[in-house]
Amino acid sequence: MKEQKGRVTFKGEPLTLVGEKITPCMTAPKVTLINNKLELVTLENEEDTVLIVASVPSLDTAVCSKETKRFNKEAESLPGKAKLIFVSMDLPFAQERWAKEYNITNITFLSDHKEAAFGKAFGVLIKELRLLARAVFVIDAKGEVTYTELVKEMTDEPDYHAALSAAAARGIS
Repeated sequence: MKEQKGRVTFKGEPLTLVGEKITPCMTAPKVTLINNKLELVTLENEEDTVLIVASVPSLDTAVCSKETKRFNKEAESLPGKAKLIFVSMDLPFAQERWAKEYNITNITFLSDHKEAAFGKAFGVLIKELRLLARAVFVIDAKGEVTYTELVKEMTDEPDYHAALSAAAARGIS
């Protein structure tokens, strides 16, 4: 499996990502994840739906919590058909507990803890930590990746405006 050294850092220290770099115009990789009912689900979108897929290291960290709450709030005003999906290595039980604790209702949570399939396929698996790097992908209704952001420093937040604008440009407005 391909490794990408130094594409992300944690408090300035370089880390290694495992997997291929995903770029716009690529077809989104097909992966299987686990939902909060412990069912295997694939990361596919429905017809006429744009996916905003964010990967985070862990919902139980300050920056991930802040990011998830912000995207949940922004989702309330998204026009058209958009679906927000958050992927982490957290167990489905932890994701469900966290979502209930903060009343997060506009996001679907999927776990990559078992196989790290998403992390490897999307090139965001951090080798040293076995966590996912902070990233955002927009996938259009045809399954094409139209926007990517890999947040360089793990303690930074993504560019919310850019991600939401990219989704709106794909026909959800």
